[in-house]
Amino acid sequence: MGRIREKIIRFMYGRYGIDQLYYALLVVCFILMLVNSFIRLAVFDILIWAILVLMVYRALSRNIYKRQIENQKFLKVWNPIKSKFSLLIRRLKEIQTHRYRKCLHCKAILRLPKRKGRHTVNCPRCHRDFDVHIAI
Repeated sequence: MGRIREKIIRFMYGRYGIDQLYYALLVVCFILMLVNSFIRLAVFDILIWAILVLMVYRALSRNIYKRQIENQKFLKVWNPIKSKFSLLIRRLKEIQTHRYRKCLHCKAILRLPKRKGRHTVNCPRCHRDFDVHIAI
């Protein structure tokens, strides 16, 4: 078992490997496989195979610099989407105890304790005071 592991390590030396774009392509591939199991179309089969080939090509590529640039471009698009959804999930989890308001001056999102009524809030980023109304 150790000899096979050493051969794989030696083979993968100098190759790019797996990154966030690989995992995103993997999720897309599984979603397409799930859809393809219900709706049998040749387009989905071709698309699934193309994604799988792309995943293997990227993982075994020796051009590390280009793969890193591809991953950075993907992350530049993905991170804002991810942050919006994580904030939405956090808002839903804390709906019983906190409210989120945006600062009127610097547009920072503030997490406020849920106390009904009008309050004066000091923004930690721009240090300005503004009034908020928490109704529910």
